[in-house]
Amino acid sequence: MASLLIERGELVVRLSQLEQLAAQRGDVRVPLSTVRQIRAENCPYALLRGICRPGTGVPRRLAYGVRLWTGDRPDFAALHGAGPAVRVDLSDAAPFGRLLVSVTDPGPAVAALEQGVERARVD
Repeated sequence: MASLLIERGELVVRLSQLEQLAAQRGDVRVPLSTVRQIRAENCPYALLRGICRPGTGVPRRLAYGVRLWTGDRPDFAALHGAGPAVRVDLSDAAPFGRLLVSVTDPGPAVAALEQGVERARVD
């Protein structure tokens, strides 16, 4: 399962080797300064926008990779199974508009990320 980490002023979506193969790319890194909002989502597949290019997708089962859609920056998804996810909305300075990442328990993940972003803003 992909993990969300904070490293050296960046939010990192760390992908396993199999997830990297599915997403057709390596880990995703965005500056913490570009994080606008973090929240838990119970039905993340409903939030997918556009088409998966490059990447891999099976409707409502998995979505890995860049999601291209008309009119805005692409999104990045690392979703598998029917469980919850963390949604991270990003500012215009980020390479993506939104990150969607499956997690086992979104509450603690959201709290930890929000705390990390706040710490980075204070420093």
